Amino acid sequence: MFPIYHHNPAHLSHDTEVLEYDGPRIRVASSPFYPGGGGQPADRGTATVGGRSTEIAEIGIGHSPWLTLAEDLGAEREVTLDVDPDFRRLMSELHTATHILNALVFRDFDGALVTGAQLAGDGTARLDFDLPGADNDRLRALEGAIAEVRRQALPVRALYVDRAEAEAEPGLIRSKSVAPPPTEDGMIRVIEIAGLDRQACGGTHVTDTGAIRPVRVLKVENKGRQNRRIRIGLMS
Repeated sequence: MFPIYHHNPAHLSHDTEVLEYDGPRIRVASSPFYPGGGGQPADRGTATVGGRSTEIAEIGIGHSPWLTLAEDLGAEREVTLDVDPDFRRLMSELHTATHILNALVFRDFDGALVTGAQLAGDGTARLDFDLPGADNDRLRALEGAIAEVRRQALPVRALYVDRAEAEAEPGLIRSKSVAPPPTEDGMIRVIEIAGLDRQACGGTHVTDTGAIRPVRVLKVENKGRQNRRIRIGLMS
């Protein structure tokens, strides 16, 4: 069983059963919320019981996760969960933009790997790369290549491959330290940008690169002898 935010990401309002109750914490039968991971923050949203709503303070992982509510809504059996659509959209655009940047660096800088990543709620993100001796001006110039990928509106799709196959495919797992966790049946989720990129990822994304707002390369920093940090931002 794939999580709702993967197999039906447009499903943002979800009625479900409360399986366990512990004050402001409830365990639900199913959840539409992305719990966060790989540098992408968790979804924002609300829980509604009997006409009373409160924000979600923390989202657990798993098919029947625990949710910590900002306010105790009582021991009810049914709850409506609503994902904040604007924040989901922002994170999906930004995460896809980091894939484009990652792909261009991997292609143009001899297969450089990611050493760290973080997306922020203000529409900015940073990616750290193992790039000793890289020309920072060349990295800043990637802004033009990102714009061209946006212009082409390349399709973005998700698929699943066997874990052993994923580990054997060069360039599929781009991080030097982490990889997306496999599904219960040992599959790895892969995000493919047609003609540009194919890499393991568990986050949320838009359906084509043309759906991303314009992207700026905000800053390129040296982080030690090995690492280059590239900061990007979506333009409003």
